[in-house]
Amino acid sequence: MDSAAWKAWLSIHGSRLLLFARQQTRTEADAEDVMQDAMVRLWRSGLIQKNEQGEDEPSLAAAFTQIRRAAIDQARKNIRQANRDQRSIDLGEDQTGIVWFESSLEQDERALAVEDAMKKLPDYYREILTLKIWGELTFEQIAETLDIPMNTAASRYRYALQQLRRHLTPAKLQ
Repeated sequence: MDSAAWKAWLSIHGSRLLLFARQQTRTEADAEDVMQDAMVRLWRSGLIQKNEQGEDEPSLAAAFTQIRRAAIDQARKNIRQANRDQRSIDLGEDQTGIVWFESSLEQDERALAVEDAMKKLPDYYREILTLKIWGELTFEQIAETLDIPMNTAASRYRYALQQLRRHLTPAKLQ
């Protein structure tokens, strides 16, 4: 696959991949590092599939998997660095710096309500929603990405939607 095809693929899928990387990391800088590392890993892996037009392109599910793995490696690296420096990580830090929607939507009150509701969900529910809705993955691909059974992915998605509905009262969306 040539560089122009990679750039085209990244322009289509880059924002949803970066959103997932942001969810997996503590800072925007870490998310960008994880995204870059994951794309290099994906390129080296050669995991190519045919799209609807019959052209070769990287596997989207494999991209999410590589992001998750790179985020785990980044977290381990950060922990080792913290131990070497003998500093503790501030665990009280919330995720207010994470941007869930593109900047044009940030001013929209509905987007802010959804973003606030997403932050209230447990990580494993947010992860499923991100992969299913923004990542447009199937439950089979999500199960492969997260290394969980497909039925677990589907039930977590269902439960995540239920919790999201509870957090999104009609008054918050008006």
